Amino acid sequence: MHGRLMSKVAANGPLHGVRVVEIQGLGPTPFAAMWLADMGADVVRIQRPNLKPLVPQRVDVLNRGRGFVELDLKDDADRNAACNLINRADMLIEGMRPGVMERLGLGPAGFSGTNPRLVYGRMTGWGQSGPLAQAAGHDINYISITGALHAIGGKHPVPPLNLLGDFGGGGMYLVAGMLAALYAARETGKGNVVDAAITDGTAHLMAMIYSMHGAGIWADAREANLLDGGAPFYTVYECACGGHMSVGALEAKFYAELLSRLGLDDADLPAQMDVEGWPVLRTCFAARFKQKTRDEWAELLEGTDACCAPVLSLQEAPNHPHNRARNTFAAIDDVIQPDAAPKLSDTAIRATIGEECKPLQIDELMARWSG
Repeated sequence: MHGRLMSKVAANGPLHGVRVVEIQGLGPTPFAAMWLADMGADVVRIQRPNLKPLVPQRVDVLNRGRGFVELDLKDDADRNAACNLINRADMLIEGMRPGVMERLGLGPAGFSGTNPRLVYGRMTGWGQSGPLAQAAGHDINYISITGALHAIGGKHPVPPLNLLGDFGGGGMYLVAGMLAALYAARETGKGNVVDAAITDGTAHLMAMIYSMHGAGIWADAREANLLDGGAPFYTVYECACGGHMSVGALEAKFYAELLSRLGLDDADLPAQMDVEGWPVLRTCFAARFKQKTRDEWAELLEGTDACCAPVLSLQEAPNHPHNRARNTFAAIDDVIQPDAAPKLSDTAIRATIGEECKPLQIDELMARWSG
């Protein structure tokens, strides 16, 4: 029973001293563990022996900032070692299907007496209860039943990568719930089980859209509203080079700035909020953006109150001057990746991977967590 630490434990973050056990999983669970590690928590991942990852460890950004121990949770000795480790932890993250951790003897009830302050974070798509709780699924399925996927796209719904479900409605809601539970545990001495369902989190992210729909100012259709690409002043246009510019000139003064910089006269066009005139505006804007390259438009529009920005590729984004100035991306072990976020005023937060350390015996890890 041993593992390797793939990173040095961050000692400067606001979560320094918080101990987290992560049960190896995919998507939102390693993302949540990465965020906690970025903020200074001491995170250790438990993973199956001889696991062959889809992405090599050195370039797997979601696994940065923490080490791992190899334990077979179906083996009695390894499972006991896992229990001992969890009993020393402040938090646990797991993303198994409901009931799996209980069948392994590692469910939250088993730690209520030995580690009552434990915050037990459970990440699933459908949640721990409900008629779909035991069903298989992925991000695209989870966001489907919230109304979110229906609202995104044109003729057909368009999957917003897996950002909205896995990471927005999933991983970040798991983090928020666990931090709230950690605060409560320090006040009361009692932990919580955090039931983080991607369906719940995604629905919660839709709060403003449901508010607007309830007020009768959001049509239940795609590309028919202010923020879904329906408005010609809040969409994306192709440029002469084949690249694209995003336009978000919602407010009247920003819209006026856009028209001025595009060289268009408001008097010759339908009113901004005349929905019937939107097709005319779209045609006019599309023709205008086709007259210059993306970079030419960026030089003219970016940084102004016209609310425009170039649509950058994954390769281009890290080199944008604004991203460079804010250290939005970092090169860690020659791997370009998003740096830790958000930034804190009094604590320097930086993502780390660090050098590969010597093999770590489980008893050494227990000793480190003995205090």
